Amino acid sequence: MKAQAAFVIHSRPYRETSQLVEIFTQEQGRQSVIAKGSRQPRSPLKGLLQPFVPLSLTFGGKGELKTLFKVEATAPAIRLVGTALYSGLYLNELVYYLLEAHTPFDEVFEAYQGTLQKLAAGESLEPCLRHFEFYMLSVLGYGVDFTVDAVSGEHVQANAWYQYQPEAGFSRLPKCEPGAYAGAHLYALAELDFSSAEVLQAAKHFSRQALAPYLGGRPLRSRALFIKGKRGSRSE
Repeated sequence: MKAQAAFVIHSRPYRETSQLVEIFTQEQGRQSVIAKGSRQPRSPLKGLLQPFVPLSLTFGGKGELKTLFKVEATAPAIRLVGTALYSGLYLNELVYYLLEAHTPFDEVFEAYQGTLQKLAAGESLEPCLRHFEFYMLSVLGYGVDFTVDAVSGEHVQANAWYQYQPEAGFSRLPKCEPGAYAGAHLYALAELDFSSAEVLQAAKHFSRQALAPYLGGRPLRSRALFIKGKRGSRSE
């Protein structure tokens, strides 16, 4: 069996001493594996099967639930602290909920690893997350054309206002309304130019609207943890 580059996305206890582990591999996408004995006190796997650790894994089996045979760390853990940690957990949730299991997404794997490294290096969180979200939407075929009116087929006007219709695109409004997008901002989004605060806010608003149908209304635990962390820091 061939070893594969992978990251742990999520894990939970299984029976008395094992774990069910969701992994994201470079060659076979998202997989569910059983890590037998990984919760035993002296198991060498306890420190390895953690999020953000670059791993080399060997696993196999006939059913959808595979058995993990061998685990090695290929590099030190990507160290995320504070809000960067919540951001990394958010990336894990996107991978878990948006990617179909047992389907290769090697380009997403590379983008995921690269985004984790940028977060660990202290790059600005919001642009990092928006780039990854936009990339995911594009790779999965959920992207939209920011420069063309989805109803009229005409080019977006920089001085006009638009609304976003999920799974369709942008259509012109007669005037500015709450939640509307400025045409000039749509052109910036098309270029992934998040250099202004207004465009960055528009990008966040769009990402949440565009991803919502594919997240199926699931509450994201990373957002709840982030909000809880912010409240805790204010009370200190």
